Amino acid sequence: MLCEVLSSLIKEMGHNAIYSLTLKNGLREATSGIFDVVFLDVRMPDGNGLEVLPEIRKAPSEPEVIIFTGSGDPDGAELAIKKGAWSYLEKPSSIEKMRLPLVRALQYREERQGETLNVVLKREAIVGNSPLLKSCLDLVAQAANTDANVLITGETGTGKELFARAIHENSSRAEGNFVVVDCTALPESLVESVLFGHKKGAFTGADKTHEGLIKQAHHGTLFLDEIGELPSPMQKAFLRVLQEHCFRPVGGREERRSDFRLISATNRDLDSMTKRGEFREDLMFRLRSFTIELPPLRERKDDIKAIVIYHVSRLCERYQTETKGFSPEFFDSLTSYDWPGNVREIVNALEASIALAGNEPILYSKHLPLHLRVNMVRSSLARDREGNPLQAEKFNCFESIPSWRDYREAMDRKYLQDLISAVQGDIKEAIEISGLSKSRIYALFNKHKIFDMRR
Repeated sequence: MLCEVLSSLIKEMGHNAIYSLTLKNGLREATSGIFDVVFLDVRMPDGNGLEVLPEIRKAPSEPEVIIFTGSGDPDGAELAIKKGAWSYLEKPSSIEKMRLPLVRALQYREERQGETLNVVLKREAIVGNSPLLKSCLDLVAQAANTDANVLITGETGTGKELFARAIHENSSRAEGNFVVVDCTALPESLVESVLFGHKKGAFTGADKTHEGLIKQAHHGTLFLDEIGELPSPMQKAFLRVLQEHCFRPVGGREERRSDFRLISATNRDLDSMTKRGEFREDLMFRLRSFTIELPPLRERKDDIKAIVIYHVSRLCERYQTETKGFSPEFFDSLTSYDWPGNVREIVNALEASIALAGNEPILYSKHLPLHLRVNMVRSSLARDREGNPLQAEKFNCFESIPSWRDYREAMDRKYLQDLISAVQGDIKEAIEISGLSKSRIYALFNKHKIFDMRR
């Protein structure tokens, strides 16, 4: 009934509308047709709507998604917005409450389609075209057109400095300096001197006048990396600098001005730090006039292939070696892993792979670092346990439970198949990873008829 009411409302507004009563059918419709907006319920008969929200956003028309649910909660709303939802409505809602977000979403899409697309965003080393990455790049373009303070958040290794540089290079300040301040590396006793500069003789060892980083960023961009690590005494001092763009060098009598644009980044939760009194609330509000939250690599695995090709080419050029090719299994291995260290971790793994491959022209899974391959095997087995009917399915009185022997044999066979696939048939590496003796592993391979023992 709700679907019929909403469809009638949309048609009265002059638009076409269809609806589906199951998540499966709705997902098929949304990803195969051309739609501007999708109203998505959370509790569907066959699943949770929030879980397929990213898939809907990846559809060819990249529709805006309005979450519409009777089970509203703050955590669910936050999750929906972080996954790209346009807005979040609770049932029951008035006609006007349903109409307004739809009108705004359609207006937004019309404006975007009318924009001139001739301007190419400078995005060196930011590789990929997944919907999540595109959303972040849209925000980079918007931030570059303003002078507002920007806060970039995300896990370690997601490329926060790259995005900060992209904002700078696409802004009107591109000709100015891009000054990086690593707050984790600032010695507490010298923070003021590093940021504000100092006069000759201001303290022991100050044998000449030094220009601080804030002054160096004049007419450019000041990037404070890991802002959550800024010492408490400096938070108050820096707040005033943000407000007035004035500062006094250590040992100086006169204030100096610096026309800089501030971009900061952190992998910490500043809201939680603020509640615990570890970070000034007024400074946090100043920092995040504009916020960009970078997704972890595990949420944009569509970009892994492009990232690998880009960085392997760059690394081969750096080491003056022929560009490598890739086996299909190499990409399969990389996309099967969650990369807790994100892009930084995958680049380090590729660098090690090129070194291990030497003069070999093709990269295989065996060229990946051993510790990484072990983690990949463990992750694969964990996922298989979750998805294997023998392990994850909940048996009820109408289903048969396998015998203990059948269960164990199925698991042993699956483990051995994954193991031999991961090591590309190399028995020595299989023994090292599994911890089994040579005789034992041969006996198991023979028993399960998995490997013909050619190596």
